[in-house]
Amino acid sequence: MRNYTIVTESTTDLSQDMVNELGITVIPMAFGFGDESYLNYPDFREMDIHKFYERIKKGERSTTALVNSKTFEEYFEPIIKSGNDILYIGFSSGLSGTYSSSLIAAEELKQKYPDSKIVCVDTLAASMGEGLLVYYAAKLKQEGKSIDEVSQWVLDNRLALCQWFTVDDLNHLKRGGRVSAMAATLGSALNVKPILHTDNEGHLIPVHNVRGRKKSIVALLEHMEELCTAPEGQTVFISHADCLEETEYLADLIKEKLPVKQVILNFMGPVIGSHTGQGAISLFFLGKER
Repeated sequence: MRNYTIVTESTTDLSQDMVNELGITVIPMAFGFGDESYLNYPDFREMDIHKFYERIKKGERSTTALVNSKTFEEYFEPIIKSGNDILYIGFSSGLSGTYSSSLIAAEELKQKYPDSKIVCVDTLAASMGEGLLVYYAAKLKQEGKSIDEVSQWVLDNRLALCQWFTVDDLNHLKRGGRVSAMAATLGSALNVKPILHTDNEGHLIPVHNVRGRKKSIVALLEHMEELCTAPEGQTVFISHADCLEETEYLADLIKEKLPVKQVILNFMGPVIGSHTGQGAISLFFLGKER
């Protein structure tokens, strides 16, 4: 069995320590403020994550860009030249054109290196939801599973990945077209907090609203209690947009109510945070359906 490398991009929101532990390759995605351009590395080497959210909170607007096929080739080709095959586990095609770019690069490189295998899998997920699938895939690889076995596991389980979000600032959802300008203005005045999830096509969909921040955090737990199957032994991921204290509150609620193995927290990086705004919290676990 040929060795292979798992490749993903920084929208997984995995910490640098976890990236090292899993032995994966992470392609940084681009973000910027006006004429300033940066790359979102897992260790935030180009912009401190707190500084990024400070600028967002002050009203600065950050833009993002997909990974193009040329960048994929630049990351894929050295891996192939080293003798490894590639399992690329990618950002939701329902939210970005990045996955499509990976397919173009893979096709180009397959013609150039016909004996190599490049498998591209669309997670239909974002942030640490995508990261959770990558985490499980890397653990299976470490157990000795083949590239075909691991890619099939991701395909078989991606629609069991539950992804529930809440945001603190409705204006970012307004910019992204998730809520109307009137709903954003009215919702902000009434302290309305939306609860959203990622559907089976990988789109971010508003599900319902609650009044107040604490209720929105409890609502994430309630959805987990309803949907989570076999919580025993599960690793749960929570990503947050620079609101650690509230995220720890959610983690404590989960550990109190459900017998999960562990709950791992990390920041939403600048690429995801550009679309959620400061204060967003996202919960990821395996369940009976999305």
